[in-house]
Amino acid sequence: MPRHLFLPDVFWATEDGGDAECAASRDADRWMRLAYSDVPIVTQWDDGEGDGREVPTSSASMPTMVAAMLGDLDVEVGMRVREIGTGTGYNAGLLAHRLGDANVTTVEVDGGVAARARRVHRDAGLRPRVLHADGAGESLPAERSDRLIATCSVLRVPGAWIRQCRPGGVIVTPVSTLFGDGAIARLVVGGDGSASGAFTRSSAFMRLRRQRYRAPSVDDYLPGEWPGDAPRASTSLDPETFRGSWLTFLLGLLVPDLYYRRSPEGGGWTWWLFDTGVTSWATVDSVRGAESLEVRQSGPRRLWDEIEAAHRWWVARGRPGLERFGLTVTADDEHRVWLDDPRRRAQARQR
Repeated sequence: MPRHLFLPDVFWATEDGGDAECAASRDADRWMRLAYSDVPIVTQWDDGEGDGREVPTSSASMPTMVAAMLGDLDVEVGMRVREIGTGTGYNAGLLAHRLGDANVTTVEVDGGVAARARRVHRDAGLRPRVLHADGAGESLPAERSDRLIATCSVLRVPGAWIRQCRPGGVIVTPVSTLFGDGAIARLVVGGDGSASGAFTRSSAFMRLRRQRYRAPSVDDYLPGEWPGDAPRASTSLDPETFRGSWLTFLLGLLVPDLYYRRSPEGGGWTWWLFDTGVTSWATVDSVRGAESLEVRQSGPRRLWDEIEAAHRWWVARGRPGLERFGLTVTADDEHRVWLDDPRRRAQARQR
């Protein structure tokens, strides 16, 4: 299935560390080269509102990621598949080409994006069902699917997705945390209304719109001058050593309801940690080459202590890789992270 058929005339591709605009009408050769490069392509900014470029809100995933996730999905002829997040329509097009139009339903929250996908499918000779709806909701068609694949990340797997799959069905979805990027989870639906399975690879996807998080102002945590009432402490763990790695995802799973921001300070970086309950904050001053870093913490949660405890837990178990972790979502919406076996829950405790 040709990828370029599904891309708009103007898109933004990650080249040389940035998002460079590319238009087929101005540089057809570059546009076609990028269309078949193994890079993510942004097709919409800021939910299509205004002319700014603040936050990417729709895209075409890297071809290798598309192939890997479809491999995780493991479809067979005759299966019914539901996709959450139509985007360009390419993924649904591949599925419809393999399984037939009648067996593929794709759901898109953005009406303009959904309408364009329908047009592109028609031009490609395809007719999967494209629904303009909230993919996290219960108001979708009642028939159960054999497979469900999401092309947006979730902080929590919606219970509706589990109920929309038959027992034995498979859900493939990016899972993310506020603290780090994310990973692909392959969950098998049980007869008891649960779903469980391993993480298969690291990922970075746009968030499901219903689960986007808008952080409060720093003044809501620290109304006065820093450091407020926070005493000085120290740490030997430098947060810069795990920034940008899958470990930030694991730490976010082990320490929930936590996010961070970085700001340059001197020759290093200050990490600001905040809880989503707007009760606690912490700072860590990362200085390259320093053996001891200054820490400040305030509020009922000692956020940096929680991160250190989670890191110690990981180190004590031999620094296991992502592929050894998994996720179980129970029928009552409890999310349990586990190591090697669903019965071995991953939980970090402070000393």
